[in-house]
Amino acid sequence: MGNQLDMFNNGSASQSGERQTDLEQLILEANAATKVLVGCETSGIVRSAFERIEESKRNTKVLVGCETSGIVRQAFLDQGYDTWSCDILPSDTPSNRHIQGDVRDVITQDDFDLVFIGHPPCTRLCNSGVRWLSKAPPNKTLEEMWRQLDEGAELFSDLWNADVPCLAIENPVMHKHAKKRIRNYEHFAQSVQPWEFADDPDGPDNVKKRTCFWTRNLPNLKKTGTLDGSTARDDIHKASPSKDRWKIRSKFYPALAAAMADQWGRAASITRQELSC
Repeated sequence: MGNQLDMFNNGSASQSGERQTDLEQLILEANAATKVLVGCETSGIVRSAFERIEESKRNTKVLVGCETSGIVRQAFLDQGYDTWSCDILPSDTPSNRHIQGDVRDVITQDDFDLVFIGHPPCTRLCNSGVRWLSKAPPNKTLEEMWRQLDEGAELFSDLWNADVPCLAIENPVMHKHAKKRIRNYEHFAQSVQPWEFADDPDGPDNVKKRTCFWTRNLPNLKKTGTLDGSTARDDIHKASPSKDRWKIRSKFYPALAAAMADQWGRAASITRQELSC
């Protein structure tokens, strides 16, 4: 980035307005730190650019849907974005940043720049559950299984077709019956493993769980971890049956959430600026 910044020191005074706009874009793309000291400067161009970037973050509104843990919400808040979570259940920890309600209703109540849907009900959509469509599990009927599939596909369809500038939905790989029921279905953009974002072998992110993202106007995530997967745990798939098993399986990962907030937050801020021009 140093060489790129050098070119801003060589422009004429008449170019300062254009240079400031370009510099703001450069800072966004370079993920500038929140606390910045600009030394040996009297013009205020660089300082002003950083200030405008922080203001852009504060004005970028993010909704994290289908989340009760607050992990993803907090990751975006830590980056400076105006972030809210919502779910039909209350937040696991008290927060005035959590809205209890149907995410489909919440999306329409404000002009969100980025919507991330973390854990929509997926049991009947994913490949691992397709067997229950031909032989229902104990105490269930096939009619119930197919009805739940229709309900899950309708929810995914409504979210996938929501009118928001930037969108990401997390879900496992889907079977053919789910894909047929989703309006304007597209293949997922990227699949990742939590351990690909982890640095600590004993940390919460060093886990095997293939995670697929369906995205719109967002880049694929760049992996930020240093581990190779050889020590990744299989905690999720081996979780013991219990009434809270769904919550254990849907809980998000801090390092992956931080990468999303960093990379997707910047992308949403840039998109917001472009749309406002």
